[in-house]
Amino acid sequence: MTMTGDRKSFMKRALTLAQRGGGYVNPNPQVGAVVVSDDGIIGEGYHRKFGGPHAEVEALKDAGESARGATLYVTLEPCVHYGKTPPCTERIIESELSRVEVAIEDPNPKVAGKGVKRLREEGVDVSVGLMEDEARQVNEIYLHYVRKNRPFVLLKLAMTLDGKLATRTGDSRWITSEPARKLVHELRARYSAVGVGVNTVLSDDPRLTVRKAEGPDGARVIFDSKGRTPLDSKILSLSSSATTIVATADGISRERVEKYEERGGEVWQIAGRGNHVDLESLLDRMGSKGYDSLLVEGGGEIAWSLFDRDLVDKVRFFYAPKVIGGRDSVPAVGGEGRAEVRDGVVIDNLSMEKIGDDVSLVGYPLNE
Repeated sequence: MTMTGDRKSFMKRALTLAQRGGGYVNPNPQVGAVVVSDDGIIGEGYHRKFGGPHAEVEALKDAGESARGATLYVTLEPCVHYGKTPPCTERIIESELSRVEVAIEDPNPKVAGKGVKRLREEGVDVSVGLMEDEARQVNEIYLHYVRKNRPFVLLKLAMTLDGKLATRTGDSRWITSEPARKLVHELRARYSAVGVGVNTVLSDDPRLTVRKAEGPDGARVIFDSKGRTPLDSKILSLSSSATTIVATADGISRERVEKYEERGGEVWQIAGRGNHVDLESLLDRMGSKGYDSLLVEGGGEIAWSLFDRDLVDKVRFFYAPKVIGGRDSVPAVGGEGRAEVRDGVVIDNLSMEKIGDDVSLVGYPLNE
């Protein structure tokens, strides 16, 4: 293909390509690349799946011999080490590109500036920083995971305008519109794990699978300190290649553990204060097993527990144009809450968009 434009338009195209790998490359980064000559874009590629060819290799293969003397736009610093694939830096050098534009450096200690250094040593003109903010947002999961070695936590809640998850009778089907529910399935396909509190399992019996979008099922995590998840719940009964993790404290019997395991579940006993699941330790364990991201879909109790421990990295709240009222209705965020307004969790970089009939707010908690 041939496409003309300016530097930003080329990097924007690379960023668009990068996002196609979401859900398939975890815990690796989403990377896109385009090769540009005087005629415009002559090659493009992206990292399609974990263990597969990297974006730079795909783009250079697409460009062929025409890559000689051209410019490569890539959303993340090319790797310089051997992993599941050879170093991208060597493929770039062999292609005799004249210039490489990198959006952001890779914080992975195996790369961390070494890729840029290697290219410059071989006479390749390299610049870093084009559309840096946009590139960081595309790879916010990867950047967080490399830095903390625990999953990036997105808290998603769907509520009425008056902040209710369900009526006083427990009815919650359906608060939001079909377009909003479809977007949630797209998020499930992007995140390597999807979690809910046990109260949500008891009230809604969710499957937590991807059905309204393309992409793989993530692992399913149930926050269930006392082992109350029914053995016949859909989350345990469904046949899926995805793992189901029942995160409990120490108080459940060995017999109960064995029954969950017979249903195909993994029981992680991680006790914390008050005989509840130690959420920090749970996230650390998930990180050690390669889970780079966790989408938490409620309910209100687990939402507050995560907020209270500064473990929410991003929020996406869906508001439906409905008011159900009721002092006994289920609030979007439960728990004990803060004693004073000034101590409330502050959400930064808040943005809003219309999704069907609903409104979606996205932001980032200012964690201490």
